[in-house]
Amino acid sequence: MLIGFALVAVPLLFAVIVSATKVRGLANESAALVRVGVQSTHLSQQLYQHVNTMERNARLFQVLKDESYLAVYEVARQRFDETLKSVERTPEVNKAIVDQVGQMQVSDAVLSELLHARNSGNEQSRNAQINEQFAKLAEAVTALSALTGQQIENGLSHIQSSTNETQNYLLWQAVGVIVITAVLVGIFTLLIMRPLHQIDRAIAQLGQGTFGKQVVVKGPTDLRKLGEQLEWLRNRLVDLAQERNRFLRHMSHELKTPLANIREGTELMVEGVVGELSSGQREVVQILRDNSIKLQQLIENLLSFSAWQSRHSGLELSHFRLRPLIKSALETHQLTLLAQRIHLELNVEDVELHADRAKLKLILDNLLSNALKYTPRGGTIFIRAGTKQKQLLMDIADTGPGISKAERAAVFDAFYSGRAPVAGHLKGTGIGLSVVLEFVQAHSGTIEIVDGEYPGAHFRVRLPLAPDEAVAA
Repeated sequence: MLIGFALVAVPLLFAVIVSATKVRGLANESAALVRVGVQSTHLSQQLYQHVNTMERNARLFQVLKDESYLAVYEVARQRFDETLKSVERTPEVNKAIVDQVGQMQVSDAVLSELLHARNSGNEQSRNAQINEQFAKLAEAVTALSALTGQQIENGLSHIQSSTNETQNYLLWQAVGVIVITAVLVGIFTLLIMRPLHQIDRAIAQLGQGTFGKQVVVKGPTDLRKLGEQLEWLRNRLVDLAQERNRFLRHMSHELKTPLANIREGTELMVEGVVGELSSGQREVVQILRDNSIKLQQLIENLLSFSAWQSRHSGLELSHFRLRPLIKSALETHQLTLLAQRIHLELNVEDVELHADRAKLKLILDNLLSNALKYTPRGGTIFIRAGTKQKQLLMDIADTGPGISKAERAAVFDAFYSGRAPVAGHLKGTGIGLSVVLEFVQAHSGTIEIVDGEYPGAHFRVRLPLAPDEAVAA
């Protein structure tokens, strides 16, 4: 998870850094342009002022011939030259501005020569030349201001273009980051959720008492270790189940010896070997005899249940057809069907299965035994089987009293026999339906109790036509 968070954060961090760099570049470029614009405007204003000062003092000098005006002119001229040099030092100054500054310097030099050449030639012609040079100088300052404005305008256009390019870049970068992040999130979600689902299924199987499937978790190291702990727990539960079965077998064998003596003693008393019994004594002995028989049946059921669990821990898969299997199961109960005059309604497709034939026959035997036990004399047992979505769908129902809502949660528990059967049948051991449930689950199938289609109990079994690789293994 930490690696996933880190990898997801990398494109986000990259996007933030790139965005910050782009925005900072635009901000610096804008700030530089603003500084250049302010500086250029300020220098242009200074040039206008210096030119006006120079022209005013030059004209006063021409009229009044006062040398003080010429001194003021020289001071203004010096400031004018310094301002021109500042213009040349402006950042990113272009060639047109440099050429314009050169022309202004030439005009300034011509003006200086004309003003200082007081005794040379016609004064009126010299004054006309001075006026002409000042006019050229003023035009040059105006042209320089226009060039500076054009430079700022070009800079603004460039910033605008850069801003649009940056917006498009950041937009596509955001789309790319979203796609990469989504892909990384999906990958790490699969890497993390798949082993979590495997762990969830393993816990559900252990909770349902299905210990035959090995717990295998593939994924990050810590989740694999958790899967190994669940596998250890499964093996431990299997060991406990085997210990329980051994305990049941040992206790059952230990109980059979004294019980055999009790039964032998009661039989001798019933036969009158120890003397003739009165009616009251005979009634008490009969109670002892009946209850010892019941106790012996319970002990034998424990032994048979334990032996069944020991024998049927795995699946022996083979290919076979369903109709002959159902026919074989019905032949086992043929005498009971005839004696109770129970009708059969069969609707069975001849489906080919890949399953454990013996276990499926035992499923049918137990469901038929349950139906026979509760179906009244002259009733009907319904057997229906077919395929649906690569599954065997098998229904066994009867016309008995059905299963109450309160009993449904426990009917598949071992040794739960429910209420007494009708029509005077002997009460069962309560193992049959638990065997059915375990064998159905061993095939990765399900069994449920259905309401509304038949008057009595209705069991529906769903089994895959062919088990998956894990079940086969």
